[in-house]
Amino acid sequence: MPITHLDRSAGILLHPTSLPSNEGIGTLGKSAYEFIDWLYAAHIRLWQVLPLGPTGYGDSPYAAFSSFAGNPLLIDLETLVTQGFLTADDTSLPDYLSTEGNIDFGSVVYWKMPVLKRAASNLLSKIREDSSSSGTALKDAFETFKKNHKRLDEYALFMSIKEVYDTKAAQEGLFGKLWNNYWTQDLARHDSTAIKRWVQEHRYEIEVYKVIQYFFFEQWKQLRQYANGKGISIIGDIPIFVAPDSSDVWANQKLFQLNENGVPTVVAGVPPDYFSATGQLWGNPLYNWDEMKAAKYRWWLDRIDACLELVDYIRIDHFRGFEAYWAIPFGAENAVKGEWLPGPDHAFFEAVQRHLIKKTKDAQAAGEENVCDYAKGLPIIAEDLGIITPRVERLRDDFHLPGMKILQFAFSGAEVREHGFSNTFLPHTYTQNSVVYTGTHDNTTLRAWLDTLTRDDFDVLLFYLYGEKPEPELLDELCSEKSQDSDGAYVIEPSSFKDDLCEELIKQAFFSTAVFAVIPFQDLYALGAEARINEPSTLGKNWIWRMERGLCTQDSAEWLGNLVFASGRYGAKQPQTQTLS
Repeated sequence: MPITHLDRSAGILLHPTSLPSNEGIGTLGKSAYEFIDWLYAAHIRLWQVLPLGPTGYGDSPYAAFSSFAGNPLLIDLETLVTQGFLTADDTSLPDYLSTEGNIDFGSVVYWKMPVLKRAASNLLSKIREDSSSSGTALKDAFETFKKNHKRLDEYALFMSIKEVYDTKAAQEGLFGKLWNNYWTQDLARHDSTAIKRWVQEHRYEIEVYKVIQYFFFEQWKQLRQYANGKGISIIGDIPIFVAPDSSDVWANQKLFQLNENGVPTVVAGVPPDYFSATGQLWGNPLYNWDEMKAAKYRWWLDRIDACLELVDYIRIDHFRGFEAYWAIPFGAENAVKGEWLPGPDHAFFEAVQRHLIKKTKDAQAAGEENVCDYAKGLPIIAEDLGIITPRVERLRDDFHLPGMKILQFAFSGAEVREHGFSNTFLPHTYTQNSVVYTGTHDNTTLRAWLDTLTRDDFDVLLFYLYGEKPEPELLDELCSEKSQDSDGAYVIEPSSFKDDLCEELIKQAFFSTAVFAVIPFQDLYALGAEARINEPSTLGKNWIWRMERGLCTQDSAEWLGNLVFASGRYGAKQPQTQTLS
């Protein structure tokens, strides 16, 4: 079944790190619950987040140390204080961090990780020393968690080794060293004897990493239950590729195209196109799909299960890579000399479908309540942006997966002159089985995008929005740095007018036929380029934006709620639940 079996709904895209907090970064604490309360008040039934894994290179959620672990930086320390694993003094914010403004990831990691390790040590002490019913219950809960998350064994082991060798490399003044070019050869090759010896010598450190994951998963589970209880579903995100510096690659080397030393033979990217003469060189290791198939896609099925433990729907980044992927020789300076190689195509999604339907039947047979019926459709959104071939479209459509529509890609004066209003990102072209966004995490904000439009682009945009050709004076004003005429009188105030255009474009998304309409939080408030979350192919200024306190007001919820109702995205009446006190 296509995604049309779902209710027509509206959503907000906001990663938890961007929430306000007292810890230098957004967490899964009080602000997250208050944000859910605001979504509920606005009749928003979808909260979309970025990948939730532990961030590594460049602080990117799309380059995690593991596909199966959660980001420790999201753990709320105030909750750990309430639970008795930390004291208030433990969580006192140092002077070099701020409760307001952008995230300083380096400083947050430097301060927060030792605090989390202290909390983990306190939990282990309680388990070891407390023979009361509460101590026994905690021990049982932790043991059950470990039993149900076996893939975290790989992550905890990897991080314990990585911590030792990263420290050693830093002392030697070496940077950028990974497991495959710096660790001892036996550990790098995941030799069973070496691994067994390391586990025996570092058992406690490994256990600490598992406790930190226990904190994350318990806090996220409570938050998700709170959201689901208010009728709000969570859309998560799976990057198709994984980071080279990850337990995913290190512990599963035969599943990737690597040489005998664990170094990739080919890496991921995209070929040259209109936007880049040399293409994009991402550098991720590529899968050995023959080995994946021989293993019945077990690693990928586990990855999808792990994601669905955290979220209700999954957006798969770079969906086209399942049909064919661009393979670039390792060590190449750019992405020019690559080649298209076939992906697993239909066989992969058939395996996913069989697996999820079996999970549904098993859960129903066990008498579980509120079981997701995956026979009605896969809970997957296909990120089908870029150059998409008919074969990719066929793969998407054969499994009835909704694709993505981006309003920022819709309005080009040059294109309209040549082809008319035929761009498939224009709302009148959408099918119901699609998800519309004003922009994605890789776009600038809607308000900043408006500042980049040419006179011809504005001509097209205003004609489409209002159904009549705009006056030349209006176009001149929008594209001029001047805001007054020769007599000093305002024709329009360009900045305010562009703010209003953000509102109009949000309405276009909501009133489209797309089953889901998802708006980046920044676009609701017409925030500028300072609120951009990511600029691809750049480092140093991405993922750091945090919202100001006080933006989630009753007035904004009322405006948004009215738009949800008017556009038919209200759906069934949401459950009446208590707000967070």
